[in-house]
Amino acid sequence: MLLHIPQVLSSDDVAQLRQRLDAADWADGRETVGVQGARVKHNQQLPDASPLKAELGSIVLAALQRHPLFFAAALPLKILPPRFNRYTGGGTYGFHVDGAVMNLAHGEQLRSDISCTLFLSAPEEYDGGELVISDTYGEHEVKLPAGDLIVYPSSSLHQVTPVTRGARVASFFWVQSMIRDDAQRRLLWEMDTSIERLRQTSADPGAVLQLTGVYHNLLRRWSEV
Repeated sequence: MLLHIPQVLSSDDVAQLRQRLDAADWADGRETVGVQGARVKHNQQLPDASPLKAELGSIVLAALQRHPLFFAAALPLKILPPRFNRYTGGGTYGFHVDGAVMNLAHGEQLRSDISCTLFLSAPEEYDGGELVISDTYGEHEVKLPAGDLIVYPSSSLHQVTPVTRGARVASFFWVQSMIRDDAQRRLLWEMDTSIERLRQTSADPGAVLQLTGVYHNLLRRWSEV
């Protein structure tokens, strides 16, 4: 499921993060990928050991926890601590697929079900830099307002096109969902949003309650928790 989630961060939050990131010491992004990824990755990234990465990542995680659409769409079980990257001067990341299993702290691992990019640069700040996601319906170009999030299946082939003017700054992270299967997650998302619309339109409370029960019974059946 490819989904645009607006206003995960407020304009004040974006300004705070950008002030810190614009003054940060960036490292070569190829240091965090394997041999295959290094061939097509040309960007900058905050080092994993950077205290700034941990500090700003906690701001992003807190914002995600406050955003009901993110939880409804991702049904997160684990979230990899957010990372931050920067593309400028022709920086790009050619077509690739994200790794299936990633390491968390203390030897714990995360299966990447959902990939997430949180845009921290306004579209008018840079040229190029579109996130291109390829799926069975073709290629989708994504370039969102600062503070907005795109979520999509980690199995998708995707790239970031060259940035030819300005700087494209973003946070990115992966989610292991309670629901492994993307099609099942989509069904639950559609059902959840339908239930919410029915509540807002004062639909028959008994029918809404019954449909809510179906939602939770499917979640109980499919969940890996």
